[in-house]
Amino acid sequence: MKFLEELTQIWGVAGREKKVCEAIKREAAPFADEINTDALGNLIVLKKGNGTGKRIMLTAHMDEIGFQVTKIEADGRLRVCNVGWVWASSIYNGKVVFQNGTIGVVGCAGNIEDAKNNSSKLYIDIGCTSKEEAAQYINVGDYCGFLGPYHELCNGRISAKSLDDRVGCYVLTEALKRNDGKSCNDIYYVFTVQEEIGCRGSAVAAERIKPNIGISMDVTPDHAYPCDLEGSNAVGEGVGIKIGDPSAVQDEYLVEEMLNCCSMHGIKHQRDVMDRGGTDSSGMNKAYYGTRVAGISVVTRYPHSQSAVIAKDDVTAAIELVDKYTSINFEFEK
Repeated sequence: MKFLEELTQIWGVAGREKKVCEAIKREAAPFADEINTDALGNLIVLKKGNGTGKRIMLTAHMDEIGFQVTKIEADGRLRVCNVGWVWASSIYNGKVVFQNGTIGVVGCAGNIEDAKNNSSKLYIDIGCTSKEEAAQYINVGDYCGFLGPYHELCNGRISAKSLDDRVGCYVLTEALKRNDGKSCNDIYYVFTVQEEIGCRGSAVAAERIKPNIGISMDVTPDHAYPCDLEGSNAVGEGVGIKIGDPSAVQDEYLVEEMLNCCSMHGIKHQRDVMDRGGTDSSGMNKAYYGTRVAGISVVTRYPHSQSAVIAKDDVTAAIELVDKYTSINFEFEK
């Protein structure tokens, strides 16, 4: 999974995904029938079928969460706001890196508990002691992302930053490599931008592609450890079949076909229900007079942190499911 390791370590905060796009384009280009980017920065990779099936749009988002500088204090501290949903306590005293390579440490003006719903209390210390000195390195408006090295853990687990959703990008890239072009369906592997700030990229791409089916490939939270979420999702229990989340109602027929596909091919899976958050399915669902949507998930422990954890076997199962599911001859007209 060397390419997954590479993807997790690339800097690419929402709205600044170019380096991620370049890496995926390099990897995907030899297997694509068509490949292009749009004005927002979405990377759209088409693998044509035989022309008798559907247009299937698969998405995985390239962006990661981070911060944006709002003010440079007189003592050199950088005040910030969230880019995407940031769990303040998970990044407290952690390191961040700016687009130009400047490293900083996240602190809090007061108790970290007070910053849970108010990121304006957070600041970044880059080692400077005056506004003038800090301004030599960082400007108001600059973005930073988390630092979180890729590590192999025990029991086939992986830890890294930005597994949300670089693991989805990895899954789609590997599924593309398996696509021999014999499917009845035209399959669009779309690597989207700005998911963490409103699923913007998927909505724009869906308007362009006009898919019959939209499938989001994303992470979903693990519920089997102490946190503020409750449910049944668990790392290591197989690929997640999205049954529901607040952002989009998954199409009943597509979900049943996905469950049947897993049973037919012996793919270990679990039923994924997420009671907060959402995925790129929401953008596709409402685009171009409406699109049937489904979702595939990799269950992730400690998401939206610099130390997220996933299971290799779940990733392998996700690749297998994308490959097999997109070959189905779906039986509906519109």
